[in-house]
Amino acid sequence: MISHLTLGTNNLQKAQQFFEIILKPLGAKPVAKTSEVVFFAFSNSDTKLAVTKPFDGDLATAGNGTMLALKASSQNVVKSVYKLAIDLKAASEGEPGPRNNGAYFAAYFRDLDGNKIAVFHRSDDANA
Repeated sequence: MISHLTLGTNNLQKAQQFFEIILKPLGAKPVAKTSEVVFFAFSNSDTKLAVTKPFDGDLATAGNGTMLALKASSQNVVKSVYKLAIDLKAASEGEPGPRNNGAYFAAYFRDLDGNKIAVFHRSDDANA
């Protein structure tokens, strides 16, 4: 089982504010914080999201080919999270819509530090 996923940030305060807003429709909230990291817990999962300053003191950079995918309960939640992210100055990587021949509904964006995030809903599989 995965304990947590980690995204790097160069401004923890701005990142925390960003994620508190976009994760709220997904049922997540901050549960632990230090001066270096904030952890978010999701109401329907044991896996957490950590947003942190890099331990080595270097700048945080987005991983090429790395993406965090967040499961939403409906297409409307996908649209809501995407709109919140864009309103908070995230960069669009793909507006909400059907993907993979309609197999799922998703939107893509990059957070304030360039980390790629997908929000998706798959109506045909409650466990997806």
